[in-house]
Amino acid sequence: MKVVKFGGSSLASGSQLEKVLEIVKADEERKIIVVSAPGKRHADDKKVTDLLIQCAKARLEGSNIDIYLEEVMERYASIAKELDLSSDIIADIKNDLLELIENQELNEAAFMEAMKASGEDSNAKLVAHFFKKRGLDAVYVSPKEAGLIVSDDPGNAQVLPESYDRLYQLRNRNQVIVFPGFFGLNNKGEVVTFSRSGSDITGAILANGVKATLYENFTDVDAVFSVNPTIVENPKEIKEITYREMRELSYAGFSVFHAEALFPAYRAGIPVQVKNTNNPDARGTRIVASRNNTNGPVIGIANDKGFCSIYMSKYLMNRELGFARRVLSILEEYEISYEHMPSGIDDLTIIIREHQIEGKDEQQLLKRITEEMQVDELKIEHHLSLIMLVGEGMRRNVGTTARATKALAEAEVNIEMINQGSSEVSMMFGVKESVADRAVKALYEEFFPKVTI
Repeated sequence: MKVVKFGGSSLASGSQLEKVLEIVKADEERKIIVVSAPGKRHADDKKVTDLLIQCAKARLEGSNIDIYLEEVMERYASIAKELDLSSDIIADIKNDLLELIENQELNEAAFMEAMKASGEDSNAKLVAHFFKKRGLDAVYVSPKEAGLIVSDDPGNAQVLPESYDRLYQLRNRNQVIVFPGFFGLNNKGEVVTFSRSGSDITGAILANGVKATLYENFTDVDAVFSVNPTIVENPKEIKEITYREMRELSYAGFSVFHAEALFPAYRAGIPVQVKNTNNPDARGTRIVASRNNTNGPVIGIANDKGFCSIYMSKYLMNRELGFARRVLSILEEYEISYEHMPSGIDDLTIIIREHQIEGKDEQQLLKRITEEMQVDELKIEHHLSLIMLVGEGMRRNVGTTARATKALAEAEVNIEMINQGSSEVSMMFGVKESVADRAVKALYEEFFPKVTI
């Protein structure tokens, strides 16, 4: 049994759904199909989920929602018209959406969650209807019916362990199951969503629950690339990568796969195959627990912008009990969480997301750290980009750091910070955002022309 997830770009139009149908029919093991809401048809288009959020906000503000409701329904109606589906399915989707909008029992948070999730839910019903019309024995199954229970953390739901035994019962169905991604239900029966792009998470949860042999994630690229193709032209494709490597790359900016989505599949040891809806014969990228290292030390380079660093120095810092804890306590009072914390015997750097400090009294924060921690030096650097070199092979290769720093030096990129985790699977460099692309190109040229992925 295979669980297959299709992203928004794969479901944006009737012609895309035709491709999806052929992919599902091509392999009888593809028994559970997880769908996103319709995505963009072109660069200037809008995602259905974004339209639903706008509609929900307008309703909560007491504004007219007609324009948003019309846009949402036009998207579904357009798909149905392309596929020559009956108007009944569109009428059902509209009635469900109107019933949700007019529901006075939901509080604001619960209403917003239900509206965000309705894009996937409606699309699952549409896709199941389309499959059945084309002769496929398919059925829509909701998270409520399947027993997908999640924590009550709106926008960041976590699957509860008891869900897995319930989801296993889906194996007993003989039909092709069409399942909406992105959300589950809390113990009160309310809709709660995962983080955005959370349909990836749903797919991995179902793969774990039904003990699938493979989780296929269809998107709009042939494979995961070793670096962002908007920075490096024609980068090498990655044929095989470990869960841990993919997790590191996803965190650092790879957008192909949701950063949290691998965990349920990883726990169950289920391989993940990333494939292209528009080119299903392409091999794609396989994500596995372990792989043979034949590619040199680095398998991918990722970078993410929007960071800042708080650097502090104090003589004999390492002898001061609880120093880092007290600094983090001050940040906690300002509702700031940290991303990384490289340190030396007398200095400490805390990396945070730039947006976390926006709107806060930065000078007051720095003054508190200076006075309460009695530091000798304190400074903050804005507009940083973190560049991550990732590869299981780093453990067995000597000189990776030297090669990386030499490449950056030759490209005249100043390193603001360097950090390597104890696992030795990744190495991180902090550079100014203005030189980030140049840094990525230099690192790619150093590590990838000499290897074959």
